[in-house]
Amino acid sequence: MRDAICVFFVQRTSPNAQRFMLPKVILVDIIQPETTPEESMARLNELESLLLTYGGFVIIRKIQKKQMPDYQTYIGKGKVEEILEEALEKKANYIIVNNLLKPQQIYNLEKRFEKHQIEVWDRVDLILKIFAKHATTKEAKMQIELASLRHLGPRISKMGLELTRQGGGGTSGGGARRGQGETNIEIMKRHIARREQKICSDLKKIESNQKSQRKARKNHGFKTVAIVGYTNAGKSALLKALTKKEVKVKDELFATLDSRIGKLYLPETQQSCLLSDTIGFIRDLPPELIHAFHSTLAETIEADLLLHVIDINDFEMITKINAVNQVLKELNCDKKKMIYVFNKIDLMDEKDLKNGITNLKSEIRNYSPVFVSALEKANLEELKTAITKNLY
Repeated sequence: MRDAICVFFVQRTSPNAQRFMLPKVILVDIIQPETTPEESMARLNELESLLLTYGGFVIIRKIQKKQMPDYQTYIGKGKVEEILEEALEKKANYIIVNNLLKPQQIYNLEKRFEKHQIEVWDRVDLILKIFAKHATTKEAKMQIELASLRHLGPRISKMGLELTRQGGGGTSGGGARRGQGETNIEIMKRHIARREQKICSDLKKIESNQKSQRKARKNHGFKTVAIVGYTNAGKSALLKALTKKEVKVKDELFATLDSRIGKLYLPETQQSCLLSDTIGFIRDLPPELIHAFHSTLAETIEADLLLHVIDINDFEMITKINAVNQVLKELNCDKKKMIYVFNKIDLMDEKDLKNGITNLKSEIRNYSPVFVSALEKANLEELKTAITKNLY
């Protein structure tokens, strides 16, 4: 195993952050030794963007290069103590690990930090908190609760094992404590199972209603186009630009959680199609989140055509394209007709844009690439032509 290398720096805290007393957070990422500095910084930058969307500010960013995560704590015992010391010195409120932790790992970290009133989250915890913050419809709230229960469930079992150990012993008192611990955990697990079942039942009813609506639209001859893409690529802005539908357009991650549908007129055929926008994707999106949002993603699954929106200015563009395509594969949508829509060309100068388009077209010519600005409504007629060719 390679020795761990740790790099950290203290972020400047803004006056606004201090004024509103936002929680102080230490970000931690464990990466493979071969990860490039650019890749490692991009990973932590995305985690910080997630934190800013939720509400909080970073006081320390830590990167540990490690071939294999620690089985007990993911980070490693020595590094845990180092982080704890810095957290106490800087009065941190949260430790957020940029990975999906196993129940035992998160439980062991929580035990070490909770006595100092410092909470420990993994990447999924933070994403779920953002989802909960942005949810507005009953459907979205149920989907988030379902994903949270599935993420929490295995931790309950780990907690029960620990209570059983604490309750062990030869005395009758110890036996009583053990039995009570097991009973409480079983009650919690049954409650979670019943709640999951109830939410799944309610979501199936919503999905059934949405399926009927989609069937009615098809009976009326409407073709459907779904906008997909990495979170914050400009999907909602594109929906608004093409259909004039009033939607929330914000420069933050996961601003959209619900499906929104608008009508798009295609002048070449003198027909209209339906354009839908839904939740943005992100790298390492856990399966339980994808499954929980199945009813919302049904518009994507059933669409006749996909518009894959990409931020052309993002230096991690290819990585994010691959991340979106991986989610589409998990949804069995990877074989659908797709147009790559490179957005935000208004942020590039003419020379860079021309060179970028030339290079990209040779790599992705099979995806009918179109280069637009949803904000400036540039090249939207070209995009409409591409949609028409792929639909009819």
